[in-house]
Amino acid sequence: MAMASRQEGSLDAVLKEAVDLEHIPIDEVFENLRCSHEGLTSEQAQQRLQIFGPNKLEEKEESKFLKFLGFMWNPLSWVMEAAAIMAIALANGGGKPPDWQDFVGIITLLLINSTISFIEENNAGNAAAALMARLAPKAKVLRDGRWTEEEAAVLVPGDIISIKLGDIIPADARLLDGDPLKIDQSALTGESLPATKGLGDGVYSGSTVKQGEIEAVVIATGVHTFFGKAAHLVDSTNQVGHFQQVLTAIGNFCICSIAVGMFIEIIVMYPIQHRAYRPGIDNLLVLLIGGIPIAMPTVLSVTMAIGSHRLSQQGAITKRMTAIEEMAGMDVLCSDKTGTLTLNKLSVDKNLIEGF
Repeated sequence: MAMASRQEGSLDAVLKEAVDLEHIPIDEVFENLRCSHEGLTSEQAQQRLQIFGPNKLEEKEESKFLKFLGFMWNPLSWVMEAAAIMAIALANGGGKPPDWQDFVGIITLLLINSTISFIEENNAGNAAAALMARLAPKAKVLRDGRWTEEEAAVLVPGDIISIKLGDIIPADARLLDGDPLKIDQSALTGESLPATKGLGDGVYSGSTVKQGEIEAVVIATGVHTFFGKAAHLVDSTNQVGHFQQVLTAIGNFCICSIAVGMFIEIIVMYPIQHRAYRPGIDNLLVLLIGGIPIAMPTVLSVTMAIGSHRLSQQGAITKRMTAIEEMAGMDVLCSDKTGTLTLNKLSVDKNLIEGF
């Protein structure tokens, strides 16, 4: 057991030294992965699974409640929340009850805005899960000297797998002996036609086999695959866009202008005019509510939600709803080749067909 642990530890160290398993000779692949054509044992596979992790994309656990509250944490919402607190906590006295009407109206708008944003981004924002749906759920693997069908999530580097017509390749692998494959990897590389792969060639997780049957040795799993790296890039896009910066600037301007106005009004009403407490608070509340575009967040959320819904019907993944507005303001879109944008499907133009 100690010897096996040392071997697996050295295997992890070798792979962390950035060995190019995709291009070195196939014999060196087996040497670096400490495996053979007979596959791994169940014990070896379990040890490697602990080192490399499951063959699936990482899913970030996120509190739904905190995410919902996050949509109430921006400059415009701060002003609305301050107005709600003033309406219920400070607007007392003078023989009048608190300003429940303004309080309920402001809270309702805040909840509507947050609910719409939360629902839409929760449905459209889980880009990693949408990409994971393309991965193969099952794989035929050689373990303990016999072929079995296992969950693709338990594959590890060094496993021997069998892939054939119609299969989705479950992990990055190098091909061994067998019939040459034709593989559709247009979703990953943009190639419009199936690529022919033979002995020693590398294949990517998420590609679809269009022809042939062959064995392969797994060289990368999970987030270390070509597909996993692309999914990680999509899932790690958290930068603040231009549209969000504009909204923040509007909110900051509202906060500063309202603060200056309220400071002047307090000085004029109380020390100079000697007004009663409650009428002064009512005037401040009017200035606070009237000085912010109170319906703007709700209108923007509804507009973005409609755009996100229409994009989802076309199969587009939208991680942030604000990206829709930024996409609309794009001047130039560059793409490397047509296979990246097309559906990779042939069609017949009936208008050009002549009947005889």
